Amino acid sequence: MSLRLGDIAPDFTADSSVGKINFHEYLGDSWGILFSHPADYTPVCTTELGAAAKLKDEFDKRNVKMLALSVDGVESHKSWINDINETQHTTVNFPIIADEDKKVSELYDMIHPNSNENFTVRSVFIIGNDKKIKLIITYPASTGRNFDELLRVIDSLQLTANYSVATPANWKHGEDVVIAPAIKNEDIPAKFPKGHKEIKPYLRTTPQPNL
Repeated sequence: MSLRLGDIAPDFTADSSVGKINFHEYLGDSWGILFSHPADYTPVCTTELGAAAKLKDEFDKRNVKMLALSVDGVESHKSWINDINETQHTTVNFPIIADEDKKVSELYDMIHPNSNENFTVRSVFIIGNDKKIKLIITYPASTGRNFDELLRVIDSLQLTANYSVATPANWKHGEDVVIAPAIKNEDIPAKFPKGHKEIKPYLRTTPQPNL
């Protein structure tokens, strides 16, 4: 059965480029992002891991721990990391899970046989500090991910988890947000003292409340 939003992220213990990892222990009280790669020594994956490494400080600011995965082994990962560091001018600074037996891939439904029965697709799981899955995105092997977009999504997820708001299309940190429909007009001033605009009775905006 496939995973859905709100499900508890399955726990696992696996070898990685930095040693054995228990997923839930690794996350602790942090948020997490788990992303899979079709294989080591592949061009798009190399650029992705380099891009992720360069943004680690941004993920750290949001209390998000990164964890990559492919079905290759630990020694392959360690050697590939040298290539990533060299070609992408960075230092890979997060673990890469070695999933040779494909247990984690199967647990998270990362192998799509109609795409490729041997390798994982580019899956992304964002997990909250409650260990629940907040976002699932699946990319084909031919399309590299946009890590700036993943940071934007995390900003939205963390904001909307703590305030009665949603984020509109193309929203970026610092922009106005949408007030949840369940909030009555008479309750808005107390909840959102920065003020609000009523565009339609169902479409009300307010400045981002946590700034």
